[in-house]
Amino acid sequence: MRKSILFLGLLLSFPLMAKQYLSLDGGHDLRGFGEEKYSLSLMAEYGYNRTWEHMGNVDVFAHMPVVKNVQIDARMQYCSANVLTGVIVLRPTFDLPVGQLFAETEVLYKGVLRNRMSDFCAALSVGWRFDYVSVQIGGFTRVMDSWDRDWHSEDKYETEPFNLLYRLEIFCRPQTNNWNISVGLSNKEDWQMERMWQPMILLGSRYDIDEHWRVHLDGQMKITGMFHLNATFYAAYLRAGFSYRF
Repeated sequence: MRKSILFLGLLLSFPLMAKQYLSLDGGHDLRGFGEEKYSLSLMAEYGYNRTWEHMGNVDVFAHMPVVKNVQIDARMQYCSANVLTGVIVLRPTFDLPVGQLFAETEVLYKGVLRNRMSDFCAALSVGWRFDYVSVQIGGFTRVMDSWDRDWHSEDKYETEPFNLLYRLEIFCRPQTNNWNISVGLSNKEDWQMERMWQPMILLGSRYDIDEHWRVHLDGQMKITGMFHLNATFYAAYLRAGFSYRF
């Protein structure tokens, strides 16, 4: 597995004042949909990296309120590079005089069928959300293993007991508007978690057609890769799709 190292100095911004805060959906984000509403999203994604070259993905997102101020997100992705990913997120939220505090418990499993490998990540994080800024920080554990490993031999699976998790996102408009554009810096997104010195640049946009339908167009540039199952010098992704709120 190819390895390269990029050092990142993470800068945190002071949050801005806000008026109203709506539901979260992890990296995918269903801002503008009330947190007591169910929603289902279908996305088509095009990607390229030096390891797998051209690829296409189909993404499915489900946002499910459990009780007031507690939501569960479920995500599944099939990649034409023969990779399957599943994610479950439990998210309680707490309204504050300024902003909204949230916590996330996330479990991510990626099965790389083409290489007969698996990647399992479990994360805990907290965040503070405002109209124009969202900051999230926490940690996660990773276990990587080969499906062909001999369980009776001395071969060991690869473990990383602790990795720092962070996400900083800035928006051009308050979250209550019917359209928005965002830029982010993070070592996590919907389908992967990276080591803290492997940042991803995230671009996002959305437009609400009406109270039920939303259109998304998102992009991502991954500067480097290490130990995340598609080691590469760079990777770029473009995602387009729609959401429907019940």
